[in-house]
Parts: sequence; C-alpha cells; structure tokens
Amino acid sequence: MFRKLACIILLCAVAGSLASGQNPVEQRPPVDPSAAPKPADGTPAASPGAGAVPTNIAPVDPKTFVIGAEDALMIQVWREPDFTRAVLVRPDGKITMPLIREVQAAGRTPDQLAGDIQKALAEYLKNPEVSVTVNQVNSKKYYITGEVGRSGAFSLVVPTHVLDALTNAGGFKEFANTKKITILRKGERMKFNYKEVIKGKNTEQNILLENGDYIIVP
Repeated sequence: MFRKLACIILLCAVAGSLASGQNPVEQRPPVDPSAAPKPADGTPAASPGAGAVPTNIAPVDPKTFVIGAEDALMIQVWREPDFTRAVLVRPDGKITMPLIREVQAAGRTPDQLAGDIQKALAEYLKNPEVSVTVNQVNSKKYYITGEVGRSGAFSLVVPTHVLDALTNAGGFKEFANTKKITILRKGERMKFNYKEVIKGKNTEQNILLENGDYIIVP
C-alpha cells in the first residue's frame, strides 16, 4: 500500500516537472559569468576595454589636414606599446619619439607623419606599422566676441562659414546688432549682415573662416 502510494507521488512530481519545462533528470549548474572562454593557446581573453580607441579624436582628414604647433596627436605603433603614445606638437613644430628622437610634425598631414615615423623606426624595428590621429586641434582657431551665447576661441577643424561659427557660439543675445557684424582678418575688416544672409541676400558675405579670424558681434 505504501509502495503504491510512493510511486503515485513520484509520478505526480515527474509530471509536474515536465509541465513546467524542467528536466527532472539533468540539473545544470549555474553559469559563472566571470568564467570567460580562453583561446586554444591558453592566453587569457581580452577584456572589453582592451585596445579601446580614444573617443575624443578630432574629425580631420588624415590625407589633407596639415598638423600645426600645439596639436594633440596619438601615435600608434602596432604591437609596440613602448612607441605608442599621446604627444603634443611643440612650438617648434616637432615631436619626440623613443630611439628616433625628434620628428618634424608641423606642416605634415597625419598620413605623411605616419610614413616619416615608420621609415625612421624601420632602422630599429622589423616592418613597423604606424598610424597617426589628431586627438585635438589647437593650431587652427577662430574667435568670436560680443553679444553671443558663448564667446571665445573655437577650433577650426573643418571648413567653417561665418553662419556656422555664429551657430556654434550659441546664437545671439537679446540686444545684439546682427546687421553690423564684423570679421577681422589680418588687419582687414569685412562686414556681415546676418539678417540679409538668412534671407538669401548677399550670401557672398558668408565667407569661409581662416585661422586667426575674429568675429565681432556688437
């Protein structure tokens, strides 16, 4: 009687497990999320942050952008951590690298500079692979002052028109005279009438800015 009752209870338990989708026979241990798979050679798997690319890279064209003094660069030499480093172009236009010492950076594009470094390192390393990126542009700037939301110096990273620059400055303050904006360029004074330009009139006023230009909003 007791054996028959025990069998009935066991059958009910099995049926309940099957109904809930559980396997009454196989009980797998919980997976440890820290136990990441390792490569066949036994080396530990790379962490998610390994080899991360800096996120503050300036959007410059490595083939056309000309590096200048005070620009912040990232020199990367494949599989050579001792040569991979962030550098600042000195006022004399040069940077310093291990072994090859001083390298002329100002006046070169990132691609050209990478080629120069690669050629110099080839005397010490076998088939070095070099890349140069611009983390921050400090050598080319324009300035906005007066009745704008945010005055000061702005990096001239990409081709920028006067209208673009005013937008970057957060627009105008309440009493700004937008009809009598002045652009100063190496002693030359040029007028910019915002009201006309946004209406499609005299759009030739909306010139491309050059390094060192000042925009004055009265």
